[in-house]
Amino acid sequence: MMHRQWLAVISLLMIGLSGCASTDDTPRRLRVLTYNIHHGRGTDGRFDYTRLADVIRRTNPDVVALQEVDRNTGRVSGVDQPAVLGEKLGMYHAFAEAMPYDGGQYGEAVLSRFPFESVTTHPLSADKGREPRAALEVVVRPWGKSGPAVQFTGTHLCHQAETTRVRQVEQIKQAIEAWPGPAVLTGDFNFTPDTPPYDALTQEWGDSARLLVDEQPTMGANLPPHERKRRIDIVWLRRARGFTAESIEVIEEPLASDHLPVLVVLRWDEP
Repeated sequence: MMHRQWLAVISLLMIGLSGCASTDDTPRRLRVLTYNIHHGRGTDGRFDYTRLADVIRRTNPDVVALQEVDRNTGRVSGVDQPAVLGEKLGMYHAFAEAMPYDGGQYGEAVLSRFPFESVTTHPLSADKGREPRAALEVVVRPWGKSGPAVQFTGTHLCHQAETTRVRQVEQIKQAIEAWPGPAVLTGDFNFTPDTPPYDALTQEWGDSARLLVDEQPTMGANLPPHERKRRIDIVWLRRARGFTAESIEVIEEPLASDHLPVLVVLRWDEP
């Protein structure tokens, strides 16, 4: 009888240890969303932050890059958009000013389920008469101390001149490519594939949509799908740094913004 009891205890211990081992083998995924929110103004002319938050929440993201974000400007009635969306979603928020605007600030934001280990604004130069731009770099640790720190950068490039976009791409590369670990670069790039600024990024970065052979347009949210022409909202992952693109989805949302949000699921494989 005693012998059988010990066998049962040993069996339970082995099951427990087996369970622990399987947890360690579970693939580590990062759900990345990029979304140009058109300073919060929907295609119906409304400012509806609950609607915006609901769009983001439905994608269940881990980290979110937002473009065309206002903070305390007159045109949005003084609303601190990163703070409001962060509060509604229960996420940490960071903001980078691209330029002062209408009594407040205009630029980029990042929302994250994880605390920020660092937050850095990289100003991007613009020609005289062009809108200044910025890249917002944060470092997060999605899997705690058992996994790597991840560099996550969101940006919004010049919409007015390709020569400026090329220069801004080079500035971003110089600012962030010294990072030794896994890295994601995303946002509204205002360029389409196979153009000079796009090609400049492909030297070190992989375009997740092209890697997954799923290149849906992201502009013209309120247009029928067959009328959309441009794909300018892109999630890039640093080549040979542990991330693999598993899936991509361009979210159908006709009202909250003139851009469609793009969700990419990345898997991290320890090198």
